[in-house]
Amino acid sequence: MRHGSSSLFFRTLLSLICPVLLLAIVVPLSAQVLSSGDLSRLRLVGAVALSPDNHYVAYTITMRDHPGRPYGQLWVMDLSSEKSIRLGGDKPAGGPLWSADGKWIAFRGADGDKHGLLIAHPDGSGTTFLTTLAGTNSPLPGTGKDFTWSPDGKQIAFVSSTPGEGAAEASGDPVVISRYLYKPDAGEGMTHFNDNQRLHLFVVDIASKQVRQLTQGNYDEHSIDWSPDGKQLVFASNREPNQDEFFNYDLFTLQADNSIRRLTATESSEYDPLWSPDGKFIIYRGTRRGLTDRETTMEDTHVWIMNADGSNRHEIGNVIDNRQSAPQWALDGSAVYFTVQERGSNHLVRLPISGGKPEYVVSDVGGVGAWSVGRNGVIAYTFSTPRDAAELYYKSGAAAPRKLTDLNHDLLAGKSIADVESFTFVSNDNRFDVEAFLTKPIGMDATSKYPLIVVIHGGPHGENGPAFNFKNQIYAAHGYAVLNVNYRGSTGYGQKFADAVFGDQDGNEGQDVLYGVSAAVRRYLWIDRDRLGIEGVSYGGQLTDWLITQTNEFKAAIPTAGIANLVSYNYMTYYNQYEEMEFGQFLHQGNLMDVAWERSALKHISAAHTPTLIIHGENDNDVPIAEAEQLFIALKDVGVETVFLRYPREGHGLSEVKHQIDATDRSIAWYEKHFANAGAAGVTNVQP
Repeated sequence: MRHGSSSLFFRTLLSLICPVLLLAIVVPLSAQVLSSGDLSRLRLVGAVALSPDNHYVAYTITMRDHPGRPYGQLWVMDLSSEKSIRLGGDKPAGGPLWSADGKWIAFRGADGDKHGLLIAHPDGSGTTFLTTLAGTNSPLPGTGKDFTWSPDGKQIAFVSSTPGEGAAEASGDPVVISRYLYKPDAGEGMTHFNDNQRLHLFVVDIASKQVRQLTQGNYDEHSIDWSPDGKQLVFASNREPNQDEFFNYDLFTLQADNSIRRLTATESSEYDPLWSPDGKFIIYRGTRRGLTDRETTMEDTHVWIMNADGSNRHEIGNVIDNRQSAPQWALDGSAVYFTVQERGSNHLVRLPISGGKPEYVVSDVGGVGAWSVGRNGVIAYTFSTPRDAAELYYKSGAAAPRKLTDLNHDLLAGKSIADVESFTFVSNDNRFDVEAFLTKPIGMDATSKYPLIVVIHGGPHGENGPAFNFKNQIYAAHGYAVLNVNYRGSTGYGQKFADAVFGDQDGNEGQDVLYGVSAAVRRYLWIDRDRLGIEGVSYGGQLTDWLITQTNEFKAAIPTAGIANLVSYNYMTYYNQYEEMEFGQFLHQGNLMDVAWERSALKHISAAHTPTLIIHGENDNDVPIAEAEQLFIALKDVGVETVFLRYPREGHGLSEVKHQIDATDRSIAWYEKHFANAGAAGVTNVQP
């Protein structure tokens, strides 16, 4: 459904609703607000890379001006003039990486029909296509840099794929499957099965463009960085004998003679290694526990450091009890920078490697995304405020940051942006103060009541926060309030809080959501408790499925990519360790199969009465579409009004811009239809 036709549909639908109710959900005509179709105009800054002399910053812009998936443009800004030029021509490009002398930028892009690794001068001259880059559809999460300059600037090492064992199996008639991890990650044009390509290390000579393969074998190597002396490459790989079944990255170095030295041999996972500027140390992101998962981890990743030979490995990020990102070195090697999730925001931190207190370099409310560290402590970074998507900023020392881009000026100029505020409440078992974020409707008045949409984040080890959220703003523009609850299991509130969902899926974290709704309607008297909706994606979809079997307080539900049956899901998903990590054992052990069924929405479907719009991607191997199919038939059997939206080419959640707009329009229509049946009780004036 296109935006124009959907707007006509909404106007026609609203004309049938009583005038008093209309006042409670429609923004005044004088207000200018965002609409779903504006998603195609929304832009944001992605990757950031400062040149070694602090003169330029390379950055990417995520574009949504085509109906398909978002794509990146690569730009270089002269920081003295703040003027930018585009690299990569009119083709998608990204992943900028400067040579040590600052004369070249390497990046992923295209030259005609060839896609791969290119280099160019900062002014765009000398653009040269070096080599193709091949990937894989095998699910390999948490991978770091996929190419790295040699210190002398004469070579680039990179990651690309070659056929692994059994590569022909998935294309036969019949298809012969012997690999445990036989399902692929989802993507446009994906095959139904793992392509069995394996990632390996290669090097290309800049002058001759000659390519050499450095590693081989039936495993994957990735996340590479070149040592400052030019003699070693550090990389991550899973060398477990049952690598498909046991997810465990370790760190290795490749020597000049192509021999491989193992640096870590842990049951936990190590990610994103980087050499120190003097080559004496390696920093990385890591965990402690012996069981994690290729899709998510209950344990917060922290920053670690070790000597270059792998000795004296220790965790330096443990001074902050929250989830940390891949670190970067200060150029003098005295400290590391990383982001940390805290109470819905994402802050940038500088931590001395010798010990001491962390310094919060960017601590504003909102979200730091990418960042790059330059000379003399200069940083360039992306930041999403509560009123705009990620823009590019520059900060030098104690000076106030400079905003270098304003990509959405024309889109947002004159438009009302909804306010977001947080509140806390006590959990049902009195264990936690749980935080929630409330986006207020635009155009509120003092006498009307407004619907509330509960939007549940995925993970469960993720977070919501105050940073700009396009869909929440669209709901606010339609006169809806939006409630995001950071239920137990969420990140940004310490390890104890993240662990509190262990062995308790569809349990107390669901109660956190319901208690959040109760707290909101008690404290904000303008919320209409007779017009409540609920939705979420992934784990948010799972909790939506679950909660409509536990309560009838919601007038409409929209689960996306949700798990309805924990048992069937466990044996269909490609990330097999997930339930083992979340419950502490395999489903077939003890009575966990019974517990998993008891905590499945499908088991309690007879109690569901909420009209439900189900959304799922056809190519989702993370939460296979069979979960939605089961829920749809079950709701039909029970007699609940339900519609099933299957989106082609989509994996876990919706990526294509036209699909996101379509799903938003259909969601609003679904809510309006069922809120209209709530009755006149939903429009009474607020009482003192």
